Amino acid sequence: MISKANRRSILLLIATFALLGGCSSPALTDYAERGPKLVPEQFFNGELSARGVVKDISGKVIRTFDADITASWDSAGVGTLDEVFRFDDGEVQTRVWTLTPSESADSYHAGAGDVVEPGTMRWSGNAIHMNYVLQVAYGDGTLDVRMDDWMYLVTPDTLINQTTMSKWGVDVGEIVLVIQKN
Repeated sequence: MISKANRRSILLLIATFALLGGCSSPALTDYAERGPKLVPEQFFNGELSARGVVKDISGKVIRTFDADITASWDSAGVGTLDEVFRFDDGEVQTRVWTLTPSESADSYHAGAGDVVEPGTMRWSGNAIHMNYVLQVAYGDGTLDVRMDDWMYLVTPDTLINQTTMSKWGVDVGEIVLVIQKN
């Protein structure tokens, strides 16, 4: 027979595992059968435009932006995404991504000038996942922020991107944007 104290311990352990399981991230393979199928070389090709918001830790929108993206691929399969962001406060940022084929058929090494820890772009079904560290302006200096980037193709011409920003494992903000093929 299990004692009352042991039952409480077991129930607490089960509740803890249930809570931790509820906090787990989705796996890229969860999207393998979802469509429309996202092929990065097809979607990220030519002229694209984006509109989005930046949220603080509480979920409050603190900035809005639009962006123009010029995407191309060379004969070796290396992709370039040339992005120009225009924020509602007048700031303009540029970022040029280089997507280099990796050993796996469904991934690219992804880097840019302000990406201090490059990531790997992986995709399956209608989704892309990237995780990297971005250097952002903060006060009089810079801050390195981990970006957990999920993109979902919802129509052949429309992609929704949701990025969670964290520092030392703590979420500090979020970016949500829609990218459209022009």
